[in-house]
Amino acid sequence: MNQTKVKPQGSVIGGSLLIAGSCIGAGMLGLPIITGASGFFPSTIMFFFACFFMTTTGLFLVEIGKWFAPQVNFISIVSRFLGPIGKYLCWILYLFLFYALLIAYIATSGHHLSSIFSLFFSLKIPTWIGSCFFVILFGAIVYLGVRWVDLSNRFLMVFKVISFLFVLFIGASLINPINLEYSNSKYTFFSLPILIISFGFHNLIPTLTHYLGGDTRRIKQSILGGVLFTLSIYIAWQIVALGILPLKGEHGVLSSYKNGIDAAGALVSVLSSPLFSITLELLAFFAILTSFLAQTATVVHFLADGLKVPSKKRENISILLLALVPTLLLAVIYPNIFYKAINFAGGICAVILFGLYPALMLYLARYNNPTYSQEGYRVSGGKALIFLIATLSIFIVFYQLTETFGLKLFPTP
Repeated sequence: MNQTKVKPQGSVIGGSLLIAGSCIGAGMLGLPIITGASGFFPSTIMFFFACFFMTTTGLFLVEIGKWFAPQVNFISIVSRFLGPIGKYLCWILYLFLFYALLIAYIATSGHHLSSIFSLFFSLKIPTWIGSCFFVILFGAIVYLGVRWVDLSNRFLMVFKVISFLFVLFIGASLINPINLEYSNSKYTFFSLPILIISFGFHNLIPTLTHYLGGDTRRIKQSILGGVLFTLSIYIAWQIVALGILPLKGEHGVLSSYKNGIDAAGALVSVLSSPLFSITLELLAFFAILTSFLAQTATVVHFLADGLKVPSKKRENISILLLALVPTLLLAVIYPNIFYKAINFAGGICAVILFGLYPALMLYLARYNNPTYSQEGYRVSGGKALIFLIATLSIFIVFYQLTETFGLKLFPTP
């Protein structure tokens, strides 16, 4: 067991907020649309399932982490247990995950910037211009360096929280309870990929371990607190969005999914309340922007590390262009790609990286390594839980691959 404890510098509350902040982002905007086909109650069951699945695999990584120094990165952990092939596949999946998320965020940014210009300036602009403007303006913040990204993110998070509270407060009075009674269980499984990515916090675990001084009890408490807080936010957002949006119609759930429109955009189109529309657009804008800044910085650092580009105060412009130009082009060419990109990221990349990999590594660590230490934190459930998570991971990936190539295992809206 190689891990050494460091002096604790954080609290469980702070750790929980780190976890929640990592989960809650632009992906939240799409949740009501992609889950709405099954209805509120069936989708709520899938929320709990995804929460259980991702929390369990996160705790797997906490147990595995006792082999390593507190701030070791995920790829180094994979390399230790799964060898060179596992390491290279991890690199490829990480890159696909980041690029898919960036494509999704840039694509939906065009819709919302176009709507914001219309609301505030009575000016209609094409969505592709909105996406280009978004990338140029906020890509410049990433270029200035991680310090600027950090400061911008703190500032934007405050407004994101305020906007969300206003949306809940105003939206509660507009809910039609009949909309929440709709149920169609045959579409229940369809929403799982986006739910998986919406509970993604696993790449934050090394940072959380360092933040809490390697204290596994407090790390576990932070993870549980963070995912439960995230779950409560998602369900509140589901109640408001699905309680207001009709299932069918020009701006209903099904139409919005087919046109790549997220819940905030759909709500703006359905309602005639200027105040609520402005608040929704601001919430969407802040959610997309915070996610965009974080993911772009991650892609840039990932590429710089892989290409051995030395770190400087400002980011390398060539690396930044390598991160943003391909994603912008795909977002402009396929403006309705939001849900397809999110599903690919969640149903394939995230499930392999944060579902199958942790299960495989924990099995190898516990049952295929004579030097494994029985001391310290240990996830309950034994081999049965590990096999369950691995089996579910393989099934989800297989399902999403069949969806990607047009083979339908389950009904789709």
